[in-house]
Amino acid sequence: MSPTSLRPGARAGVVLAALLAALVASVAGAAGASAHVTVSSADAAAGGYGKLTFRVPNESDTASTVALRISVPEDAAMVSLRAQPVPGWTVTTTSAQLAEPVEVHGQEISTYVSVVEFRADAGGGIAPGQFQEFSLSGGPFPDAATLSYPAVQTYSDGTESAWIEPTVDGQEEPESPAPVLTLAGGDAATAAGTDTAASDGHGHGGPVSNEPAGLALFVAILALAVGLAGVVLGYRAGRRTVSS
Repeated sequence: MSPTSLRPGARAGVVLAALLAALVASVAGAAGASAHVTVSSADAAAGGYGKLTFRVPNESDTASTVALRISVPEDAAMVSLRAQPVPGWTVTTTSAQLAEPVEVHGQEISTYVSVVEFRADAGGGIAPGQFQEFSLSGGPFPDAATLSYPAVQTYSDGTESAWIEPTVDGQEEPESPAPVLTLAGGDAATAAGTDTAASDGHGHGGPVSNEPAGLALFVAILALAVGLAGVVLGYRAGRRTVSS
């Protein structure tokens, strides 16, 4: 049987199935694109103190997230950095030497916290379909517009997701971007470039947004509605043709 010999009802079913498949793919793609480890702050400002919140979604369908390792590059070093306890998780920190000691409140500082690791207690972790937030508090923040914090997410099956790739202004977002924090009161010229990157969808300093996924869903539903209308019109036209 040739494709043109299909009855109107059968043709409608084929078209409807294709549209539904496209809808599912659009929604799944939009959801996957937003599942990065991100960092945000309501009070972090250049030269000041503040709280950083890392949001960690679990991207695995079968394994739990059991560890998060956050790196603090030297250009993002803070004299004081503390972790907020999370029930069911153990926190450890690692210190590193500063290339050049700094003086804060009359005291010379030569080391800083370079790595913070949260590790789930036995049998715990972030289950599939869930997320967890981990917070740090410290300062003073460097005089910059943005700070990058590479992070590695470890799963219970031994796999890792390394969120370590730098986001470059004017370039496409990398597949595994490092969390980027936007500071208030940083260098104006650099901040302008950061704002442009964020407006292009490459910024990860603010809270996670569902707008891209919502827009994709709206477009997919609109396409489905238009397609269904076309199927109905085609079906009616087919019936008139048969009846004539």
